[in-house]
Amino acid sequence: MSFSGKYQLQSQENFEPFMRALGLPEEEIQKGKDIKSITEIVQDGKKFKITVTAGSKVLKNEFTIGEESEMELMNGQKAKVVVQMEGNNKLIGETKGMKSVTELNGDIITHTMTMGDLSLKRVSKRI
Repeated sequence: MSFSGKYQLQSQENFEPFMRALGLPEEEIQKGKDIKSITEIVQDGKKFKITVTAGSKVLKNEFTIGEESEMELMNGQKAKVVVQMEGNNKLIGETKGMKSVTELNGDIITHTMTMGDLSLKRVSKRI
């Protein structure tokens, strides 16, 4: 199953408390909470390029399954992450006390980030 495609955010749960916990300024949180971000994924075998565009903010990350990569987090920090694939439709990465799970089901991608007992769930649909 290929993750490649463009996806638009449909819904999200716990955006504001999660972003506060990440240390984002309140002004940025309020500006970003209603943006329907676009995520573009290019998958070439085990290599992934992911570009998330939210208004004027663009976040680009590249990684290869099973290899350590440096990624930019939502708060602008850089972190070393090893992303693993579970089955053929789930990507899992952990860094700095945060776990990220991205699951593809048909045209829907569900991205859940967990930090402690706080989770941010974002659902995007292929466009």
